[in-house]
Amino acid sequence: MSPTPLAVLYTQDADLVRRTRAYLRNLAQVRHVADADRLEPVLQQTGPAVLMMDLRAKESRELLAEIHEENHDVLIIALGVTHSEPLREAEEMGIYAAEELGLARRRFQALLERAFDYQKLLEQNREFRDTSTRDRALKTPDLRPATDSGRGLSLLRLPCVLRRSDSMDALVSSAVEAVADAAGVSRVGIFLRTAKGQPYSFRGGLRCLPETDQLQFGERDALVRWLELHAHLISRNQLAQTPEDRSRALMRRALDMFGAEVIVPLFAQNTVLGWIFFGNRVTGQLFDDRGLESLTVLAEHVSTILENAFLYEEATVQKTLAETLLKSIPPGIVAVDMDATVRWFNPRAEKILGISSTEALNKPVERVGNKLAGLLREALEAKESLPRQQWIDATTRRSVSVEARRLADNESTLGAVAVINDLTAEETIREKQSLVDRAAFWTDLAASMSHEIRNPLVAIKTFAQLLPERFDDADFRKEFKQIVVQEIDRLDKIITQINNFAHPPELILKSIDVRAPVKKGLEIARSRFGINGKVEIETSLPSDLPRVLGDESALAEAFAHLVANAAEASADRNKPQISLSAKRLREGKQAAAVVITVRDNGHGIAPDIKEKIFSPFCTTKPRGMGLGLPIVKRTVFDHHGRVEVDSTAKGTLVSVVLPATGAPRD
Repeated sequence: MSPTPLAVLYTQDADLVRRTRAYLRNLAQVRHVADADRLEPVLQQTGPAVLMMDLRAKESRELLAEIHEENHDVLIIALGVTHSEPLREAEEMGIYAAEELGLARRRFQALLERAFDYQKLLEQNREFRDTSTRDRALKTPDLRPATDSGRGLSLLRLPCVLRRSDSMDALVSSAVEAVADAAGVSRVGIFLRTAKGQPYSFRGGLRCLPETDQLQFGERDALVRWLELHAHLISRNQLAQTPEDRSRALMRRALDMFGAEVIVPLFAQNTVLGWIFFGNRVTGQLFDDRGLESLTVLAEHVSTILENAFLYEEATVQKTLAETLLKSIPPGIVAVDMDATVRWFNPRAEKILGISSTEALNKPVERVGNKLAGLLREALEAKESLPRQQWIDATTRRSVSVEARRLADNESTLGAVAVINDLTAEETIREKQSLVDRAAFWTDLAASMSHEIRNPLVAIKTFAQLLPERFDDADFRKEFKQIVVQEIDRLDKIITQINNFAHPPELILKSIDVRAPVKKGLEIARSRFGINGKVEIETSLPSDLPRVLGDESALAEAFAHLVANAAEASADRNKPQISLSAKRLREGKQAAAVVITVRDNGHGIAPDIKEKIFSPFCTTKPRGMGLGLPIVKRTVFDHHGRVEVDSTAKGTLVSVVLPATGAPRD
């Protein structure tokens, strides 16, 4: 498991930092240093690294010469302006590479990959030398007296940081101070991740190196993977006993990076929550086995504290979100426990019911009103959802709609909740609209009736005025009789239409074959509306259509009106055509509905009346009340269906969708 390559960038150019990090996002971890005084400490902290030095930065030429001469573990890549003197001096100095600042992405990445490979080779050579030295040391017996680690770490010195803190940062700060005191060390730091997918970052420490707070580690970082795999601490004392070169290099680099002697992982729910690192003991003594065991126990206590804190913090966030949501939503919310005591009463409920939360909370549910209390108590005992109820609140005189539901967890009743909607404004608007619609209805009715009735009355009046003069004329008397009876029949027909529209017959719904009312409607249209043979009518009614729940007579009348309208719309065409077809609509494998379409090849519906065609008394005919399509829509609506109209200059398509027997209603 190789450590992630590390590159240090020395520059004061923010754009260069952003570009370099973007280029090396998948190749290496980039540490930025802007202060000349901090460059050497950072290089010592990171160990072997690739240093990218911006030759435009302050003191860059002096630092370059100093690092090149004294720190042979660092590979230097100088970045400068093309053909500039600093870049030429860097090339002559014999550093690893000197390149232009505007290096292309691919060339830049290839350069760094070669540098990392070369650095890895140097590290392997160094490890070989260290291994030889270690082997010789192991053959020489250690005659030094065993160090006394002093007293064992006392967990009693760890203060009670389990107490609730104002924030996670405050808790980490308290834990750091407590751990430093309990372990007796000069330096402590904690790295944590707040959520899955987030990087591990520095959350708090005591006397840590200045650049430690800039470090971040992803889930796939070599250090994180090593801690997951081995699940034990890293100690500088272990380095000599670690046989694997890669692991030893990773451990040394991590310890140097944090300026630590020991790194102990923090686990929660079988995952790495983070880690805590310890510096030298304040006494200068080394950690022996007993001391390392105590640090492990100490870290386990810190893990428990932090895990509980994260859970508490998450629960607090969820609770805050829930409370904010319940306070913000438009409906009123009243929740009771299984003893019918009010436990939640949001501000909207206060406004709707005219009761303050202080009057209702932790009080019997009857405090919010007897009717609402009865509904909530009924919900506590109900096994199924209760129907929505609507009433006028006795206190506020508001029209409210209430849905009550039992709250249960694994069949165990926890309480009940009522969702209260204020319908007052909606009903006021509906009433105003109803008044407007009613006024428009009577206005349209008066205009339509005056137009339809005036013509018959004019004819009757004219013949009545001529009757005294031409009474002896037998032909006149015969014509007078015919005209008057005809016009009176016309008046009677108008009154009958209005009466039928105002008082439709009660529907008798039963399971029927939809083809029957379609065929019957076609016959009615031909006989009643005088559709002649010039109009070509084509039908397509498959025999496998699902049955619908309907009134055959009412549906036949509706289809008759549609066919009659189609015939009149296409009458001025050279070849008027009407097509009737039906097909099933499916939801999955089940037949959900039947759609019956009536198509004509007329000139379509004028755009200015398209939105009004289903309104009573809307018509473009010289004679007629305009009640055909309103009757169609009302009939289809009473059958829980819908009517859709699609009209262009080439014709009109009217679709009637009726739910199949047993299908869910729209």
